[in-house]
Amino acid sequence: MSKKTMQKDDVELPALGFAGTLRFIWSQLTSMRTALFLLLLLAVAAVPGSLFPQRPANPAVVTQYIKDNPTTGPWLDRFQLFDVYSSVWFSAIYLLLFISLIGCVVPRAIQHWKAMRSQPPRTPRRLSRLPEYGAMALPAGSQVTRDSAVADAARLLKRRGYRVDVRDGGTDRPSVGAERGFFKEVGNLVFHVSLIGVLISVAVGGLFGYRGQKIIVEGESFVNTLVSYDNFTPGSNFHEDRLAPYSMQLDKFEVEFDRESQTHYGQPLDFTATMTTKDSPDAEPEQQILKVNEPLSIGGTNVYLVGNGYAPVVTVRDGDGNVAYQGPVVSVPNDGAYTSTMVIKVPDAKPEQLGFVGFFLPTAVEGEDGVAVGSDPDPFNPRLYLNSYYGDLGLDEGDPKNVYVLDTSELTVLNDRKEEAGGIELGAYESAELPNGMGSITFDGLKRYVALDIDHDPGQGGALVFSTLALLGLGASLFIGRRRVWVRTGTHEDGRTMVEWGLLARGEDPRLEAESAALRKLFEKEWLAADNRPAKNDRDAVGVNES
Repeated sequence: MSKKTMQKDDVELPALGFAGTLRFIWSQLTSMRTALFLLLLLAVAAVPGSLFPQRPANPAVVTQYIKDNPTTGPWLDRFQLFDVYSSVWFSAIYLLLFISLIGCVVPRAIQHWKAMRSQPPRTPRRLSRLPEYGAMALPAGSQVTRDSAVADAARLLKRRGYRVDVRDGGTDRPSVGAERGFFKEVGNLVFHVSLIGVLISVAVGGLFGYRGQKIIVEGESFVNTLVSYDNFTPGSNFHEDRLAPYSMQLDKFEVEFDRESQTHYGQPLDFTATMTTKDSPDAEPEQQILKVNEPLSIGGTNVYLVGNGYAPVVTVRDGDGNVAYQGPVVSVPNDGAYTSTMVIKVPDAKPEQLGFVGFFLPTAVEGEDGVAVGSDPDPFNPRLYLNSYYGDLGLDEGDPKNVYVLDTSELTVLNDRKEEAGGIELGAYESAELPNGMGSITFDGLKRYVALDIDHDPGQGGALVFSTLALLGLGASLFIGRRRVWVRTGTHEDGRTMVEWGLLARGEDPRLEAESAALRKLFEKEWLAADNRPAKNDRDAVGVNES
């Protein structure tokens, strides 16, 4: 065995140990590379939240998905893919990213603080090796000495925003060191701190916020209680007691349609909802206007206008002549003419439950094939076209049902265009009798409704502030240059005063050459134009160790 091989085999690496292992893990976790990887991993981990239905948003859809996929559904549920944003693995990535960013920022902030308080680095021995270098010889007989030239250079550099330090006063080669651009690193730190702030704000919103949807018909009110929402998505740490006790009523909803353009005739131009709001049950009512992109703020929530339509008012009497249903029915618009589908479920009708399905036309006209179509979104000729059914609606079993869908597979037809009785066609204030003495239906009038999105995000303000700070910090880190300048003076063989300077940038700085040229102009104006030289008292104003 060779001597070289023996020496290699004899080398023993020191044991890392438990503490060393922890330090190594911490150093890897708090590296910027790990933080960027975790940020990318967090984005990838959020993808299943858009691919699979989420239980907090709609538990009924998740239950149906598992029922329709008996093999994969339970496994997806085990891996919390129906609760992505509150899952253990998503929270772990989020928490690790948070720790990684803090571990990156805090040591850098401490180091930068020390750098800001320290003096500029010592003057290099050979300034000519720096990326930018300049030199000049002052005219013979000039009153500027080595020390006064250094003081002048320090004053000029300080005027340009440099932090200066005059050193080696009284020696043969006095110099000044200057540095500026500390806000570049400050901007970088502000950017990363703001990212942490955004993460905290998003976490606060996800924990304590909520979001809900509600449809309100003209004349109806909404009270901010859990049972009043049509759909409600709570935060992970939400509690019903946090709901502010406000209320609002839709007084009137107006839509302005285009009546002048040839190409966009009938298209909506403006939506205006007049609301009466109360911050609490004892508060005075206040009238507010709600528009698209102009949300209404009340009780710490933002109320957005996200939809609208017509709600025909109907009265349904059962076979005994009693009123089984009376009120507005929300219809779902399908096109620009507000051709709307609607479903009416009457579980209290006797002797059989009744159901209606069909469509509503604000302005009905007869088409070429004899079928009614909608021609205008304004209600110039409102009409209802319905089919009727009787039987068990399936509402007594406790299973959640879509209010906008009527399952007719287990129902018996009463009215249909294909049946002898035909379909139901009603104009305003008209009535129709149902076959077999099952009752009647009346079209009593027409109202409008609005679809509202109610959002409470306690971290929204913080996210806005930190996002703005992140942009400002990023701009500062990109556009502010970190530079160092050294100026040294000496005496030439013929007795003239010599001045040389060098510039160094931290990283790439394409403006360093321009800065060197600007300094040359300042020095020439200061020392070569005799009429512009400052008084001796001004030159002496900058002392040794100035910073």
